[in-house]
Amino acid sequence: MTAGTSRFRRTALLGAVVATALGGGAVLAACGSGGQDGAGSGPARLSVADSYIPLPPAGGMAAGYLTVRNDGGRDQLVGVTSPGAESVTMHRSTPSSMEQVASLDVPAHGALQFARGGTHLMIMGWQKAPVLGDEVELDLTFAKSGTISVKVPVKELTYRPGQS
Repeated sequence: MTAGTSRFRRTALLGAVVATALGGGAVLAACGSGGQDGAGSGPARLSVADSYIPLPPAGGMAAGYLTVRNDGGRDQLVGVTSPGAESVTMHRSTPSSMEQVASLDVPAHGALQFARGGTHLMIMGWQKAPVLGDEVELDLTFAKSGTISVKVPVKELTYRPGQS
């Protein structure tokens, strides 16, 4: 093998390595461009599961819990109302306080969970005090997806989903 042939092979090999690296970078960049922005820009595909309201004291305020599942792009819950109550507000609990929030994010391909000790609904000013077994209509309004109406069962005060 001559020195010229050896130099040519090294140059060709180096060129192939550089081309592969640049090509791989382009593939990674293409994959990245559809990642977070792409997942959040499509329409949300929302559903509600695991909803319940623990039985409130007669005429008193109640908490509401549910999970908003999203199989599409991100959205935001901007309000909740009920024809059976004067007001429904969204709250976030911390170990030392509870604060009302105006909106909550529903992540793309994720879920927004309302659960005891965390984010929850406060339902006040009942038209008729709910009783065990009733279903209360809640209308959830989203920034992009409009309003979804759900029937939420009233359960015993000690009810915990997933426990018998």
